[in-house]
Amino acid sequence: MHYFFQGLSLLSTKGLRRYVLIPLGINLVLFAGAFFYLIQQVQGWVNHLMSWVPDWLSFLEYLLWPVLVLSVVLSLAFAFTMVANFIAAPFNALLSEKVELHLTGQALPEQGFAAFMKDVPRMLGREWTKFLYCLPRALVFLLAFFFLPLIGQLLWFLFTSWMMAIQYCDYPYDNHKVPFHTMRQQLRGDLTGSYSFGMTVAIGSMVPFLNLLVMPIAVCGATAMWVDRYKTAHYAGR
Repeated sequence: MHYFFQGLSLLSTKGLRRYVLIPLGINLVLFAGAFFYLIQQVQGWVNHLMSWVPDWLSFLEYLLWPVLVLSVVLSLAFAFTMVANFIAAPFNALLSEKVELHLTGQALPEQGFAAFMKDVPRMLGREWTKFLYCLPRALVFLLAFFFLPLIGQLLWFLFTSWMMAIQYCDYPYDNHKVPFHTMRQQLRGDLTGSYSFGMTVAIGSMVPFLNLLVMPIAVCGATAMWVDRYKTAHYAGR
C-alpha cells in the first residue's frame, strides 16, 4: 500500500509530469469507455451469474449479490488494464525509467529517442509474454469464479492482485533487461510486498475516478518498490 501512495505523490513531481501525460491519457480514454459499458451491462451480468447459484444457497443471495458486483467490476478493470498496458507499454517503460532516475540519480546505459524507438518492439514483445503467462491461468480462475461461490471470487481477486504486481513491477525489471521468469521468481520471494502492492492496485482499479489515475500511479509505485526492495538484491545475486 505504501508504494501505491508513493506513486501517487510522484505524479506531481517536477520533471516527471510530462512523462505521465500519455499513459494518463490512454487510461482516461479506456477506463471512461469501460465505465459507460459497465453501467449498461453490469445488472444483466450479475443477474445471469445469480441464476447459476444453486437453490440451497439462495439464502445467501443478499451476500452474493454485492460480491458478484465487485467481482464483475474487478474482472472488467483487469481486462481493460491488460489492453491499456499493451497500448501504453513504451510510454510506461519511459515513465518508469524517469522515475528511477529521479529516485536514484542513476541513468540507464541507453537513453535518448533512438534507443527508445529501438526498444519498442522488445517492450511490446514483453507485453505479449505477460499475456501468454496470464491467459491460461485466467481461464482456470474464471472457472473457479463461476462454479465456486465466494471462494471462486476470492481466488479471482488473489489472481488479479498477483497479475497487477507482475504487470507493473515488470516495467523497471524490463528496463534493466531482466528476464521475465527472473522477475517472477523475485516477486514470489517477496509475496507480502508483491501481494500488498498488487491488491492495492486492484482495489484502486475499481474505485471511480481513482481508476483513471491507476496506470501511472502503479508504474511510479512499482518503480519505487524496485529501487527500494529488488534492485540491490537482484544485482547482488548475479
